Amino acid sequence: MTGTPEPPLAWQYCGNQLKLWRERAGIKREQLAEEAEYDYETIKSMEQGRRRPTLKALEAAERLCDARGLLIAAAGYLRPERPPRSVKSFMAAEDEAIVANWFETLLIPGLLQTGEYARALFEAHTPPVGDDTVEERVQARLERQKKLTRNPPALFGFVVYEAALHTLVGGRVTMKSQLQHLLTVGRLRNVSIQILPTGRGMHAMLNGPFVLLETAERQRYAYVEGQETGALYTAPETISALEQRHGTIRMQALGIEESARFIQKASEAL
Repeated sequence: MTGTPEPPLAWQYCGNQLKLWRERAGIKREQLAEEAEYDYETIKSMEQGRRRPTLKALEAAERLCDARGLLIAAAGYLRPERPPRSVKSFMAAEDEAIVANWFETLLIPGLLQTGEYARALFEAHTPPVGDDTVEERVQARLERQKKLTRNPPALFGFVVYEAALHTLVGGRVTMKSQLQHLLTVGRLRNVSIQILPTGRGMHAMLNGPFVLLETAERQRYAYVEGQETGALYTAPETISALEQRHGTIRMQALGIEESARFIQKASEAL
């Protein structure tokens, strides 16, 4: 047993249809690859169901094969795997929140990431994901960020451990742009960004990131995420413990203005 998972049936069926339409129209695989701006082996993998057929490949086949929308119709069945239920529940709670407090240890919080920073994270994902999946995830992350500026405004508080400022996600240019973006977003009147320097705080506070949410109905949530797991808590005792932890972290962090100067200095050092 190799343990290699079988490709989804939707990939195999759509890939087979792609091949049948191409052959019916007398189009060579090389022609389709050139039209779609992919290499020959990528198109071959799609047709054999080993790789998810992309929207770009389907659109190219539509043009070459005059499929009258029948190939494009498959796109809705080829979307990336949906996020786990806990992540979907968190996103729904986040969307309803009027108060959101984040603590991040090694990465910039998702709501504060630039597109380039987010793309670098998704491109480095292990196991690797396809280019279309990367772009879809980047766009989904940027879409979530609209809640920072919507009306009526919600209140967002971010405490970021200093290490996240020095983790060169995407390289120095991407990271410098990311730090400048923090300064820009931090000027919003409903957003506060604080830095917890490495020389401060108890190590017990650095066990991992978490998010605290409160809705207009005073429903409170806490979300904790690990490598392959995520949990959304509603139990008062769990939320209380994390709120106490967050309160301590926030007291030990730099003030908002001092944090902005700290971020600017980190940016200038790149």
